[in-house]
Amino acid sequence: MASKLIQIASFEAENQTELSLRQAFELLEPKLRPPFALTIPDQQQYAQLNRAILYGVLCEPHLAKTHIKHLHALVTDGYGLFVHLLVKVVHELYPILVGSARKQLVWVTKEMIDVLAVGVDGLLVCLLRQIVGGDYSEGNLWLCFELVSVFIAKWDCLLEEEPLVLSSALYTYLRLLADHCRLSNITDLEALKRLEIEFCVKVVREQFHLCLRIGRDFIRVLQDLVHVPEFGAIWKDLVLNPGEFKTLGFSDISKFYCTRTSSRYALLRITPEMETQLRFLLTHVKFGSQRRHQEWFVKKFLCGPERETLISDIVRFICCAHHPTNEIIQSDVIPRWAVIGWLLTLCRKNYITANVKLALFYDWLFFDERVDNIMNIEPAMLLMVYSIPKYIDMTHTLLEFLFLLVDNYDVQHIDVIVKGASSAFNALLRKGVIQSMEVLTSCDALSPFLRERLGRFLLGMKMAVSKELQPANVPGHLLTPLKLPNSSCIETPTSSLKGKLTRTQEDGSATKSIDSSVPSVVTTECQIVAVENLLKKCGEKIKKSYVMGLQTLEELLSSFVNLSSHKTMGGTICPEVLSSTIAKEFQLNGYKLFTSLQFLPDKPDCDDEIGSATSLIIRTFIFSQPKMQDMLLSWSKNGFSVGARLLSYASRLAYEAYMVDCMRDKMVDEDCAKTIDLGMPLLIFHVNGYNSFLNGKIENSLESFSSTPKIDDKLVSELVDSAFAAYRCFLMYSQTILPIDEDMSLTKLLVSDLISCIEWGTKRLKFLFCSVFRHLSDLSIGKEDIIRLLVGRLDHTNLVDIQLEIGLKKFSIFGENTETIFHLIESSLSWGCLEQYKFWGLIRSELAVSKVQLEKVILGFFCSDELHAKRNAIAVEGLLTLCSCRAPTPELVGAIMLLPNNVFQDFAAAVLATWVVSNASTLFDSLAEFSEKLDKKTGDSDFPNSAGIMMNHSAILWLFNYFNAKGMNGSNIMRNLSRDICSKK
Repeated sequence: MASKLIQIASFEAENQTELSLRQAFELLEPKLRPPFALTIPDQQQYAQLNRAILYGVLCEPHLAKTHIKHLHALVTDGYGLFVHLLVKVVHELYPILVGSARKQLVWVTKEMIDVLAVGVDGLLVCLLRQIVGGDYSEGNLWLCFELVSVFIAKWDCLLEEEPLVLSSALYTYLRLLADHCRLSNITDLEALKRLEIEFCVKVVREQFHLCLRIGRDFIRVLQDLVHVPEFGAIWKDLVLNPGEFKTLGFSDISKFYCTRTSSRYALLRITPEMETQLRFLLTHVKFGSQRRHQEWFVKKFLCGPERETLISDIVRFICCAHHPTNEIIQSDVIPRWAVIGWLLTLCRKNYITANVKLALFYDWLFFDERVDNIMNIEPAMLLMVYSIPKYIDMTHTLLEFLFLLVDNYDVQHIDVIVKGASSAFNALLRKGVIQSMEVLTSCDALSPFLRERLGRFLLGMKMAVSKELQPANVPGHLLTPLKLPNSSCIETPTSSLKGKLTRTQEDGSATKSIDSSVPSVVTTECQIVAVENLLKKCGEKIKKSYVMGLQTLEELLSSFVNLSSHKTMGGTICPEVLSSTIAKEFQLNGYKLFTSLQFLPDKPDCDDEIGSATSLIIRTFIFSQPKMQDMLLSWSKNGFSVGARLLSYASRLAYEAYMVDCMRDKMVDEDCAKTIDLGMPLLIFHVNGYNSFLNGKIENSLESFSSTPKIDDKLVSELVDSAFAAYRCFLMYSQTILPIDEDMSLTKLLVSDLISCIEWGTKRLKFLFCSVFRHLSDLSIGKEDIIRLLVGRLDHTNLVDIQLEIGLKKFSIFGENTETIFHLIESSLSWGCLEQYKFWGLIRSELAVSKVQLEKVILGFFCSDELHAKRNAIAVEGLLTLCSCRAPTPELVGAIMLLPNNVFQDFAAAVLATWVVSNASTLFDSLAEFSEKLDKKTGDSDFPNSAGIMMNHSAILWLFNYFNAKGMNGSNIMRNLSRDICSKK
């Protein structure tokens, strides 16, 4: 019987995998038609049935559903063997599968996802590897389309059960999009590109933590897509607004830099067949005899107008995923550096050459010997060394490119990159990859400039950007994205919003970007003189008119932040002197900076958060943090309430932005504008200030306060986020000025500022807490001090509002860490009764809609050392109400059944009684599943006490009475429920 599965020539030997599947099908074909046998197959029969069914699914599309039903009926291993066979087919046979079999392969993959088959993630990865980069044939584009459709259609299932496979898919499609978006004349490609973009954006925006799992290569592949609008927006958020991704632990793009990418991602863009050939070349072919193997490889895999793009993927594979043994390194087998040198000669297009060099040197830029493997950086070093003197041009261009990367790849993190490159050189020397750097520093064939630069670099000196080094073959898109200002703090400093937009002329054409965060090369004397003159005028202007004083202050601050550099300057424009002088001049005229809000006059027109010296300083800091940080730290060191005022400002800004959204839903535009004008003064002040800052105009900033700007929802949201990002940065700055023996975490600093705001009698206190949990979640979620402040200072009305928002999942207070929640419950036992009631109101609202494993919390609570009827009563009441909010699951029911018989004897029975009214069917299904799990654990002993499992007495008694009341024999039912369970008497 000829194969219906694969296409092979008559002279080719039979494929053993295909043969085993076909023979199993031929042998068992009668058994594959209904009615199916009811006998249970042994292990060998089971394996044969799996092979036969797989062959039937792939070769008999019209009977595929019948075959799958047969498989469902007999499966005993979670589909593990069946998926293993599928992976084998994809890995070995996919290129020669007939078209119908490929379609069935995708179909059966969907079926395996639906049943959560064991190993389905490996199957999806194997299919991803069959997509060939640079291949625009119909079959390859079809596979791209089908797989991305699978990931979108099965999103929820994969996200819950196999989330890491989504990171593999993201990496794959980002690389494919880099190729697909370069072409626009292929009709079949447009729909595919839209689908690929939709999927990738969905992963990045909704599950950003999966991007972090990829590591630094996520940035490498993403930067090729910044010209695509959707990814350009992502890039700006990465660099300028990292808080947008709301991911714990991510505050800056450097988080990616310090995370090594696993070798499995390098394998994703190499087909199994290509991997086999490359490993053979690098394991068995002798150096000097490789030419015919290389020519065959080119004809097989690199022939095609767009196939060159594969070369960067091959280089990443060689550097990161193929690490030869010492035995091979010491043999005469062709070394990795020689293969990479040959691959570089195949590059005909400049942008491909640049991307291949980037792939070669990428780990150099962020090398950390604690996490990185020296084998990743070895090929580039040896290629430079062994190209001397015969191929000196190779050495020259590679070394030149390395320094170009060091200087330009990310000027905001040049210290990180210089450290990484230095660590790479040091590790290569220390590990003996090369004996000395003199082979390069003493090479007369290299240009004197490069030798000098290398020598100085090795001495640890940081050099300025050398424009002469930039070669013509490096495309602008390769390096430009990382020149955008970033948004980190201290080690990861946050830049101004000003740097992310362009100025538009009257005719609509864009001019050069405004970027206040990137210093110019030279600080001119006239800039310094201008700042000094404004500082001298400040006091005089304040005496004449407070408004004139504010205008002078605004101009002064603007001039100061636009200085090319101020950190090394002395005299009157030193930040410490400048801050002291400003504070003194205003205080002499009756105004104190950063005053406590509680001490302000109780007048309708007195609002120190708007149109005051303090508000101008805060607003300027938000727009240009790095330049203002030293001034704010100076005020903070001198006892001014800088942090609390910053937090109050950001919180009020968020409140007014929220109110604007509410008004838009209720009013027409004209009425809304009037209300905004009357009730949102800080938002107007902030937006006007931003517009003035953006346009470089300061003279009318305060005067325009009386006019209502156009409120753009997206801009307002970004401004609110940037305000909280600025406050976070200030907290990080503040840690640097604390005494060495004072260990204050960011959360403790936040709590201190919260207490100050509360003591000031801040209005909108509820929204202050909501803003903290929304915008500073990593500093507040699950933090006992903040939660106790919340329940201690807010009344029931405000707490109910918060409970509603928690129930709608607008933010979280407790998080999903079971240990943290249990610790909070334990701590709350010592609180006052009113605080405890409020606490449990919040925790019930959140845990009722969260995925927290409630059973762990309950078991931990009731199994603690001591339970007191009075001390723990409120907590027990809270847990009882919480259980009634949750549906009974086998795990939760099991926890209730296993509760010890402590002082709260009837707790378990009360929970079961609640569930039997609301979820009776689910309750007894869960009881049965719980019983089945216990039977498996305790074995088949004839003696019920042998297992030693103690059930809750009140639960057993309640079940017994319940069944008797229903006219059933409670004793028999309880005995059948689990014969290995004994009740604790």
